[in-house]
This record gives sequence, C-alpha cells and structure tokens, in this order.
Amino acid sequence: MALTQIDHLTDEMAECTDNCFEAAQACEWCADECLDHGEEMARCVRLCRDVADLTTLHARFMARNSAYHDGLAEMCADACEECADECEQFDHEHCQVCADVLHECAESCRNMISA
Repeated sequence: MALTQIDHLTDEMAECTDNCFEAAQACEWCADECLDHGEEMARCVRLCRDVADLTTLHARFMARNSAYHDGLAEMCADACEECADECEQFDHEHCQVCADVLHECAESCRNMISA
C-alpha cells in the first residue's frame, strides 16, 4: 500500500505505485523460476528483470514527484505488456501469475497518465 502521508500522490498514482511494486515482485519471482527451465526461457528472464527494474524505478519517481514519472509510466506500461505477452506463452504457474500482475500494472500506469 502506498504511503497515504505522501500528499502529492493522487489516487491513480497510489494505485500505480502499489501495482508497480507488485509487478517487480512477480517479475523477480518469475525470472528466478524461469532460470530452472533452460534456454527457451531466456527472453522471459530478460524481460522480467527489465520490468522489475523499470517498475521499481517508476514507483520511486512517483514517490519523489519527479517530473519524469509520466514519461516513465508509458515506458513501464509498454514493457509490462511485452513481458506479459512473453509470459503467457508458457504454462508455468509463475509465468501465468506474472502475466496477470503485469497486465494490471500496465493498465494502472496508463490510467495514471490519463487522469
């Protein structure tokens, strides 16, 4: 849950922050699990690691009210969608959970931008 004491966070920003941290956790878990499944999972691992970094950075930018957080939100949403599409190709539970979380994160990033 985003800190309610951060007074510049809109409701959309708070939801996006929460979803970004959840996406980072899901991606770290998924990437770690994918390492056990061989070379066919290499792209999934790379995308998950990138998204984990991007979503964490985006949440940090929102917390400090960076002027760059809107631009990063779009990149974050695009990366989440690309990674979710990759994860959906595999039947592993971690990939399916990750894909669901990433779709939600992408949607909240886009909702925040349009609010």
